[in-house]
Amino acid sequence: MNRPSTGVRPQAGTGADRTALPAGSSTLRIAGPVILVGAAVLAVLAGLAFGGGAAPNLLLDPGPVVRWGLPVVKAISNLGAAAMLGSLVLALFALRSGARNFEIALDTASIGAAVYTVASAVAGLFTFLQTLGVKLSAGPEFGAQLGRFLLELPLGQAWLMTVLAGAVITIAAFAFRGWTATLLTAVLAAASFIPLATQGHAGDLSGHDAAVNSLLLHTVGAAVWIGGLVLLIVLRGSRSELSDPAVAAPAADAPAAQTPKPGKKGKAPRGGLTFAAVVRRYSSLALVAYIVVAVSGVARSIVAVGDWAGMLTPYGGLIVAKAVVLILLGALGARYRTRLIPKLETNGSGPFWTLVLLELALMGIASGLAAALSRTPPPAGLEAPAVRTPAEILTGAALPPELTPVRWLTMWNLDLIWAVAAALGVALYLLGVRRLRKRGDAWPVHRTVFWILGMVALVWVTGGAINAYQEYLFSVHMLGHMMLSMAIPLLLVSGAPVTLALRAIDKRDDGTRGGREWILWAVHSPFSRVVTNPFVAAAIFVLSLWAFYFTDLVRWAMTDHIGHEWMTAHFLISGYLFVLSLIGVDPVPRRLPYAGRLITLIAVMATHAFFGMAIMMQSGLMVAEWFGAMGRTWGATPLQDQYVGGGVAWSVGEIPTLILAITVAIQWSRSDAKVQKRQDRAADRSGDAELAEYNARLAALAEKDRRSATR
Repeated sequence: MNRPSTGVRPQAGTGADRTALPAGSSTLRIAGPVILVGAAVLAVLAGLAFGGGAAPNLLLDPGPVVRWGLPVVKAISNLGAAAMLGSLVLALFALRSGARNFEIALDTASIGAAVYTVASAVAGLFTFLQTLGVKLSAGPEFGAQLGRFLLELPLGQAWLMTVLAGAVITIAAFAFRGWTATLLTAVLAAASFIPLATQGHAGDLSGHDAAVNSLLLHTVGAAVWIGGLVLLIVLRGSRSELSDPAVAAPAADAPAAQTPKPGKKGKAPRGGLTFAAVVRRYSSLALVAYIVVAVSGVARSIVAVGDWAGMLTPYGGLIVAKAVVLILLGALGARYRTRLIPKLETNGSGPFWTLVLLELALMGIASGLAAALSRTPPPAGLEAPAVRTPAEILTGAALPPELTPVRWLTMWNLDLIWAVAAALGVALYLLGVRRLRKRGDAWPVHRTVFWILGMVALVWVTGGAINAYQEYLFSVHMLGHMMLSMAIPLLLVSGAPVTLALRAIDKRDDGTRGGREWILWAVHSPFSRVVTNPFVAAAIFVLSLWAFYFTDLVRWAMTDHIGHEWMTAHFLISGYLFVLSLIGVDPVPRRLPYAGRLITLIAVMATHAFFGMAIMMQSGLMVAEWFGAMGRTWGATPLQDQYVGGGVAWSVGEIPTLILAITVAIQWSRSDAKVQKRQDRAADRSGDAELAEYNARLAALAEKDRRSATR
C-alpha cells in the first residue's frame, strides 16, 4: 500500500528514499563480492596449473593442501586488504564524515581488514609449513618451531606484522569514525603492505630494491582500485543517503517553496551528495591507481623476466595473461569516463552496474593471476652466482664500474617510488596551471620552471648516478643528502605548489573533502603549526644531521631498503619545511620577520659547516662494516672518500644556503619597497593629510614650548 503524498519530498536517507533504489541493489551487493572472489580463486587454480606453482617439492613436500591452498588464501588476503584500503581512501576523498554512507564505508573497511587478518594468519601458517616442510601437529615441538619462525626469521616476522596490523586496523576502522582517525587508519592500512613486499620473490631477485618498490606500488595501487569499486557496490545495495539523480529529484506535486534548488550537472543540491558524484570521484582515483599498477607491473616484469626469452616461460605466459586483463580493464575505465558516467549523472544507471560486475570479474582474474605468479618461479634473478663478491653479499648487486664524469650522466638505478611520485607531481602541477589559464587567471612561468626542475632533480638524485653509487662511496651518499635536504627543496618551495592547488582545485559544497579541503586541513592542523614553526623547522633540519650520522640510523639506511626510503623522505621533507619557513609564499601559520630569518639562516650555516668539519676530522671509518667491506679496486680509499664527503657537506652544502640568504635579502628589500609604495599611494589619496597633521602637532608643541619659555 502506498504512503499518502504529503507534498514534501523526503530527505536523503529516509525510508522513502531507500525504497526508491532499484530492486536489484541488494542482489548487486551480494553478487559483486561473490564474482570477485570466485574469479580470483578460479584464476589462481588455473595459473598454478599452467605455471607449475603448486608442483610437489622434491624434499620435505608439505602436501597438496598447502601447495594449492597457500596461493588461494593469499589471493583472499589480497582482496580483503583491497576492501580495507580502498574503502578508507574512497571514504576520505568522496564521502561525508558522520553520514550513513561514511559509516558503511568504515564498516566495509573493518570487514575487509578482518578478512585480511584471518587470511594472512592462515597464509602465514601455510608459509611456515611450505618453507620448513613440517607437518601440522598439536605437539610442543611444532609450536616451538612456529614461534621461532614468526619471531626470528624475516619471512615469519613479515607475516606476524601483517596479521597484527590487520587486527589493529579491524578495531580502528570499527571504533573510530572521524576524519583524522580515518586518515590515520588509512595510513596504517597502506603501511601494512610493506612487510610482505620485502619478502617472497622480491627478496630473492638480484634487483631487490626495484622488485620491492614495484611490488609495493603495485599492491597499493591495486588495493585502492579494487577496494573502491567494492565499496561502490556495497553503497549501491545499502541504505545510505546516496541516490540517483531521478531519486534525488523533487516530487512533481511539491510546492515551489519546498523544492530544493538544482545544483550543477552531476551534483546534488547544496549539502546533498549523489551517487554519480561519488562514482566520478572514484573514477579519478581509479585512473591514478591504474597508471601506478601498469607502470609498476611493467617494472616488476622486467626485473623478474630479465629478457625476451623469459617471456616464453610459464611465468612469462602468466604475465601476458595478466597484461591482457589489465588492458581490458583500461578499456572499461575509458568507457566509464567518456560515456557511462555522464549518462549516470543525467538519466540513471543504465548498463553501468552490469559493466561494473564485468570489471569486478576481470579484477578477480588479475588478482588470482598475481597470487599464482607469487608462487611461480621467475626465470631471472633467482640463481645465485657460484662465487659472490663482497659487494654482492652486502648490496645484492654487482660492484659498478669506476665513477667517471661520463657515468655521472649515463649511470642509472631508478627508484620507482620517487619516479612515480615525481611524474604525478609534474602532471598534477601542469593540470593546475592549465586550469588557471583556462579560466583566465595568470600563474608565473618561473614557478612552473622551478617545480619541474625540482622534480627532475629528485628523479636524478634518487635514480641516477647518485643512487647507483651512494652505497659504495660515502662522498656520493653525502652529495645526495645535500641535494635532498637543500637544493631540491629550494626549487620545490619556489614552485609554490600549495598556493597553486588552493587556486586551481574547486571548493566542494556537499560536506565532503577533496584535495583543496585536505590541503587546508593540513595547513591549519596542530601538527602543521608545530613543524612549520621556524625554530622547530630549523631544529629538525640541524639536529637530523647529527642524529643520523652519529647514531645507528645511518647503518639502518645503508643496510635496509626501508631505511633508505625513510632517509630519502625524511631529508626531503625536513629540508622543504626549513626552506618554506624562510622564503616560501605558501601559507603557513607563522613566519619570522626578515631579520629573524637571516639570523636563523646564519646560525644554521655555522652549524652545517661545523658538521662537515666534524666528518672530516673523523679518524675512524663510519659504518666500517659497509663502506670498508665493499672490495672496491678503484677510487679513493674508504677513509679518504669519507674525508671528501665531509668536504662536500661543508662546501657544496653551503651553496644552496647562500642562495637562500640572497633570496631572503631580496624579499626583504621588495617588502620594504612595497610598504613604501603603499604609504605613498595612501598619501596621494589623502593629500598628505597624515603628514600635515604630524607637522601641525609639531608646530603646536613648539608653540607650547615657546610660551613656557616666555613665562
